[in-house]
Amino acid sequence: MKLYDELKARGLVAQITDEEIIDVINEGKATFYIGFDCTADSLTAGHFMALTLMKRLQMAGNKPIALIGGGTTMIGDPSGRTDMRKMLTKEDIDHNAACFKKQMERFIDFGEGKAMMLNNADWLLKLNYIELLREVGACFSVNNMLRAECYKQRMEKGLSFLEFNYMIMQSYDFYYMFQHYGCNMQFGGDDQWSNMLGGTELIRRKLGKDAYAMTITLLTDSQGKKMGKTAGNAVWLDANKTSPFDFYQYWRNVDDADVMKCIRMLTFLPLEQIDEMNTWKDQKLNEAKEILAYELTSMVHGKEEAEKAQDAARALFSGNAADTEHMPTTTLTEADLTDGSIGILTLMVKAGLASSNGEARRLVTQGGVLVNGEKVAAPTASFSADQLAEGIVIKKGKKVYHKVTL
Repeated sequence: MKLYDELKARGLVAQITDEEIIDVINEGKATFYIGFDCTADSLTAGHFMALTLMKRLQMAGNKPIALIGGGTTMIGDPSGRTDMRKMLTKEDIDHNAACFKKQMERFIDFGEGKAMMLNNADWLLKLNYIELLREVGACFSVNNMLRAECYKQRMEKGLSFLEFNYMIMQSYDFYYMFQHYGCNMQFGGDDQWSNMLGGTELIRRKLGKDAYAMTITLLTDSQGKKMGKTAGNAVWLDANKTSPFDFYQYWRNVDDADVMKCIRMLTFLPLEQIDEMNTWKDQKLNEAKEILAYELTSMVHGKEEAEKAQDAARALFSGNAADTEHMPTTTLTEADLTDGSIGILTLMVKAGLASSNGEARRLVTQGGVLVNGEKVAAPTASFSADQLAEGIVIKKGKKVYHKVTL
């Protein structure tokens, strides 16, 4: 099976600008880029689609460019947003970019003649405003821009002129790299389609040449919500922000309706094997979830950490909560206590088991929280410094365990 057919079979292809894309990537002739704005010091599970796509394309002989948005991060992408993004300093962005590269190296082979990492700050920050307007301003129709999907949500609350420029900046990136690095293709999430078309159109109008774009399906659950968050927080690829065990548990706990889609889109298991798994039901679905969790944890954290996480998860699923060696742990300090104790609601928020006191209260009142094997009777329950010093194990629902110590 050729690469494009495999991408289609895995459910990854959303839109393409031209059928010529198929031959270009199948023959390994694409020098392509995917952009990453440096809004945090770690990539998240939401970046998985982009990272695995880059790996698949590179394995087929295509050349990836990981474009760090050092310049565009200073503006902020309005796509999928109802508010403006936080403004970061150049130092913050440079630090975040260095963290990104370290994580990307687990997926992409950088080096001479292989993948490149570029930073659009290198050309965007040097632009002269008047020169930019004269060079590319006439190539963009404001009417068309206002119809773009990426601006619609922001238009409801007020789209700033700062953010309105984002499409022009992203299009200029493609135009610049087409000229200086032979970059002939851009890939991105389906919510980036308007921005990507802006780039291909700019290249066509300014240079009279063809460039291509392809969007990949966004990773959503069966309810249509973006995957990659738990208890309202991102699932990070940095082990210090999301432990390998928590990372494994996130994928081990995906809904039955989502597990095969995740395996098909995110893992490198052969399609023949996945097709066989597609008939699995009931208990076999739990086995599929283990396979998904192990494969993705191994990609991000290595096989040793994946095996540790799997062993710990199996011990907990078998009811052996006494095995706390690899259980995610939160260590409190005296400053976290009030009059020598801490309430269950505050405790759950600090442990990342709930995003707010309100969510924690709902879980407790519904009977979904146990501490050391006993159901928490009321949301007013609290735990003393002595209890915490010995360590307590909180169980949320049927599958999530967390140890808290002082």
